[in-house]
Amino acid sequence: MHIILHQPEIPANTGNIGRTCVASGSSLHLIEPLGFRLDERSIKRAGMDYWDSLDVTRYINYNEFLEKHPGVKIWFATTKAKRVYTEADFGMDDYIMFGKESGGIPEEILVDHEQDCIRIPMLNDIRSLNLSNSVAIVLYEALRQNDFAGMRREGELHRLQWKMP
Repeated sequence: MHIILHQPEIPANTGNIGRTCVASGSSLHLIEPLGFRLDERSIKRAGMDYWDSLDVTRYINYNEFLEKHPGVKIWFATTKAKRVYTEADFGMDDYIMFGKESGGIPEEILVDHEQDCIRIPMLNDIRSLNLSNSVAIVLYEALRQNDFAGMRREGELHRLQWKMP
């Protein structure tokens, strides 16, 4: 899977999203301008020691992203969508775009992609969820739909053994 952040503003969110991408084997695509420098300690702190393992690519703008990835399937996560994210049929090579914390994905991008816009349901009196939470919610639904391909599905105790029933 691929996560696209369009002009993210908060380094801690991007760090958390980077860690989620590493944990899920997903790539992170950052479309500038960014509201921070990528070498800031807060990014690395939020991503912990996983940031160096992240497959991350930066783009000057949305047009450069499109030029480098012609014809890819992009889902646009936005509060303006009419469709719920669980109604999307995610493929393993799909891209999911999220907008900046203060304004989301620009309507100039959304207007041509109504059928590919998805939203997370929430009550009327809240504007939006935290960006890193939103990415985790939608990304893990996409991974679930693809049977968590290539991911470890079972955990184990470190000090003790599971008790038999």
